[in-house]
Amino acid sequence: VTILAGVGLSALLAPAIGTAASAVGDVVKWATVLQPFWMGMLVSVLVGIALTLPISSAAICSVLGLTGLAGGAAVAGCCANMVGFAVLSFRENRWGGLVSQGLGTSMLQMGNIVRNPRIWIPPTLASMITGPIATMVFHLENIPAGSGMGTCGLVGPIGIYTAMGGGTSMWLGILFVCFLLPAVLTFIFGEALRKMGWIKDGDLKLDL
Repeated sequence: VTILAGVGLSALLAPAIGTAASAVGDVVKWATVLQPFWMGMLVSVLVGIALTLPISSAAICSVLGLTGLAGGAAVAGCCANMVGFAVLSFRENRWGGLVSQGLGTSMLQMGNIVRNPRIWIPPTLASMITGPIATMVFHLENIPAGSGMGTCGLVGPIGIYTAMGGGTSMWLGILFVCFLLPAVLTFIFGEALRKMGWIKDGDLKLDL
């Protein structure tokens, strides 16, 4: 029963999910040819969204071969969502949520996003800022395998090191783009939305 149900649901849902993933990939591919500022912003936002959705951002980046500055923008968006949601939901999920989202995946928040899509605004706004910073300030680069991974197992920062090989700018870029800025910016935007009543206590609670 389990096997037949799984096969049936896959046959029913896989085409739509595959089409959606391909569409996201096409938009990301289009965004990579833009100027560094707009490319950094759009790629960061799109790949960050793909990371949190129930599709594979890592697969999209690998298939598209996102390297160089586009890879740096992609990892910025992923980190903004992972670290952002980890910090944004700290009052609800404490240290378990910080680790599971910050080093695991922001996809854990998908159920809460469906219930209140506004919780996605702070990390998305953060990714709009960190993407251009990654491409224009620190000139971060990445490899396809690390571009769509963010801070998951620290694969994203390791990919940056693999692509760039070290240097002060690289280490500062990893520190600010992958960790500090996503945390600070998402916290600030989140507090503003909480004061507006768009995010309420318990909206980001996970069953840990």
